[in-house]
Amino acid sequence: MKRKAPDKTESPKKGLARKGFGRKPARPLTSKQGGLKSAVTDRREMVKRAAINALKRAKRTADKAGVELSDWEDEFLGSVQERVKAYGRAFGDPEKGGQGEALSLMQVVKLKEITAKAKGEKRAFPKGRGGRKAPP
Repeated sequence: MKRKAPDKTESPKKGLARKGFGRKPARPLTSKQGGLKSAVTDRREMVKRAAINALKRAKRTADKAGVELSDWEDEFLGSVQERVKAYGRAFGDPEKGGQGEALSLMQVVKLKEITAKAKGEKRAFPKGRGGRKAPP
């Protein structure tokens, strides 16, 4: 009895080892695909857009609710937005915020306070020293 030669179109039978287990081999990134530098740039752009959108959202929420922002709050939103657009971040000292962040920690706190004021909510962060209350 003669064995029939397998067709080339048939897949390998169960139990036979397959090269690569169905995964494509890893290839280095080409210049067309970008690379690490473009990934970092994309991340920076994403953080920059998120900060600008948050600033615009706070201003828009205050306008829709009819809440009057103080001169300082209005100037704060405008100047921070300009700095983020121009430099990609709104602060110069790296100790004031995380690496790759567009707003410093205090700027984020003030933005949350302005947003809470616009929504008519209680203060996002209470004034005064934080921390625990002393036990009675």
